[in-house]
Amino acid sequence: MAVVTDVARDTASAAAPVRRRPQRTGSWWFYAVGKGLIGAVFVLLALFPLAWMVIAGFKTRTEVVATPFQFFPEVWKWENYVQILADPTFAWTMTWTFFGAVLFTLLALSVNSLAAYAFARLEFRFKRTLWVTIITTMFIPGMTILLTSFIVVTRLGMLDSLAVLVLPGAASAATIFFIRQFYLSIPSSLEEAAMLDGCGRFAIFWRLFLPLSKPPFVVMGITSFLAYWNSYVWPILTITSPERFVVQQYLATFRSERASELGLLMAGSTLAAAPVIILFLIFQRQIIGNIKMAGLK
Repeated sequence: MAVVTDVARDTASAAAPVRRRPQRTGSWWFYAVGKGLIGAVFVLLALFPLAWMVIAGFKTRTEVVATPFQFFPEVWKWENYVQILADPTFAWTMTWTFFGAVLFTLLALSVNSLAAYAFARLEFRFKRTLWVTIITTMFIPGMTILLTSFIVVTRLGMLDSLAVLVLPGAASAATIFFIRQFYLSIPSSLEEAAMLDGCGRFAIFWRLFLPLSKPPFVVMGITSFLAYWNSYVWPILTITSPERFVVQQYLATFRSERASELGLLMAGSTLAAAPVIILFLIFQRQIIGNIKMAGLK
């Protein structure tokens, strides 16, 4: 019996194809090195503006606008970062903007996920018509409805408040579409099992769909956070009190009032960009993985 087993094993190993490692020729190395160099050039071009902004925060005004161009300062001036951090107005603006961005993100995920669940799992009258109408809004530029949106919030008495920054943009057709595509991929058998256990529609969403929503929530949550953090045109139109300025509005006011302090402005811009960069570095793996997953679906 052992002999038969050994013969069978030898026959199987002989019949199995032998995998050979491909030989790396000179053309393969040339292609790999060329691809690496092109990638390095693109990375340097993408990171150069950010690196220059960080370094410019250590320069004096004359060095920032010096001709010919000088990347590194002759004397590193740490006082710019110390001074902008010690400014209570800047600290309050960063805190206020961060609070508004978190509130906007939570509201956007709540509203859009509920709408996505309704369009993915529920059947109701005029569902197709409503869905086409919502998707159509994705192709309408925001600038075209800026004036009408301003008239609406003015008549509602929302000007110069946190509500005018958070409420108008909470519902997003793109976010609804992205989350809906994820909900369509969840097996219906899980939903049917929950119904057999006596769960209603809201309980199914809360106990089943919401815990599974981490992948789209990470992508759309960061997108919503960035949209609020980088907003400029809408706050300029609707916010007039300096204590309610968002960070981009504060930097624009700083640039117009203290144009001579370019090093200080670059330091403030670097600190304003820091939360966004840190957020991306923390969730970059989830963002890339979820975008790939969405593309495959």
